Amino acid sequence: MRKTELLIPAGSLDVLKTAVVYGADAVYIGGEAFGLRAKAHNFSLQEMKKGIEFAHGRGVKVYVTANILAHNQDLKGVEEYFRELKDVGPDALIISDPGIFSIARRVLPDMDLHISTQANNTNYGTYRFWHDLGAKRVVSARELSLKEIGDIRRNIPDDMEIETFVHGAMCISYSGRCLLSNFFTGRDANQGACTHPCRWKYALVEETRPGEYLPVYENDRGTFIFNSKDLCMVEHMPELLEAGIDSFKVEGRMKTALYVATVARAYRKAIDDCRKGIQAYRDNLEWYKEEIGKCTNREFTTGFFFGKPGSDAQIYKSSTYVKNYTYLGTIEKVDQRGFGRIQQKNKFSVGEIIEVMKPDGRNLQTEVKGLWNEEGIRQESAPHARQILDVELGVPLEEFDILRRKEDEGR
Repeated sequence: MRKTELLIPAGSLDVLKTAVVYGADAVYIGGEAFGLRAKAHNFSLQEMKKGIEFAHGRGVKVYVTANILAHNQDLKGVEEYFRELKDVGPDALIISDPGIFSIARRVLPDMDLHISTQANNTNYGTYRFWHDLGAKRVVSARELSLKEIGDIRRNIPDDMEIETFVHGAMCISYSGRCLLSNFFTGRDANQGACTHPCRWKYALVEETRPGEYLPVYENDRGTFIFNSKDLCMVEHMPELLEAGIDSFKVEGRMKTALYVATVARAYRKAIDDCRKGIQAYRDNLEWYKEEIGKCTNREFTTGFFFGKPGSDAQIYKSSTYVKNYTYLGTIEKVDQRGFGRIQQKNKFSVGEIIEVMKPDGRNLQTEVKGLWNEEGIRQESAPHARQILDVELGVPLEEFDILRRKEDEGR
């Protein structure tokens, strides 16, 4: 069984640190240009350098995305950007465009290059092609089954790595090559500016009845014809490990620290338990599933891993996310009193019962006993987003502990 990496997304420096602390073996990030998440916060070169230093200090790798499908006017900027990356020191670049790949090979000859899922990597011939050009890793298309991935593993060089998405959003279009966003809004998904029109609500208009909108029914439950469930493979670690995959990739560079911590911690434990023995994994299976369900998500599917998805892979009732827990903040430091400092993310109040989520897998339920602002003035609630607060919780706190609150149906 190959040693498998857990690869976690990060859209900001704070989220990168969270991913590292909560179990990632590697983190992938985007710079301010040439990545496919233009709406993510992304990293300046200075932030990138800080993030890489933090990760490397804890034995974690950092990969930088440069996976747009480039136009002529992009190429000069790409070359300049890659020259700047020399001093930043990422462990690999993630690329989809052959022109950008050739620039990277010339400008950064010692850099590991990974081929993005955007390149539609569906067969072992494609893997061999990129291996011959010097790529170290290829990200498999989401449309592949576990059997197909296993066949690829058996037909490529042993030093060629396979990276595969195991968790997160599924795309309507083949490995993300979607034109809907460009068509509707002029924002190109293949240039990093997707507006996610596959989640919108659609209706039909009959040719002779302009302005009369008819709902599109697949059945009587709703109209969300493009609305895929989220991929989740935490219940299938043994099958994934046996397929010979080198890197388990989680989607979500626009997600919160709570999402990243929750998913990273659950998959980290699932992988480690599976390597201890199948019984250890089975004993904790319900815990992985319960924890994954605590972050914002759609309903779950296994995607293409066990065959082509049927109608049950779509959501018909709603295009909204399930939100069972609310992110309140991350402990930035702890003072001599044992109070934790946070930047508040959502409103909470003294007297509420919340949960302290720890990197080692523990969840401590506790009451909010006190809140103080930066001037040391006590307050009963925290209604203003991004306010710096000291919190008294009555349990031991450490840097990077995450505070979250379970949501009641009536809240």
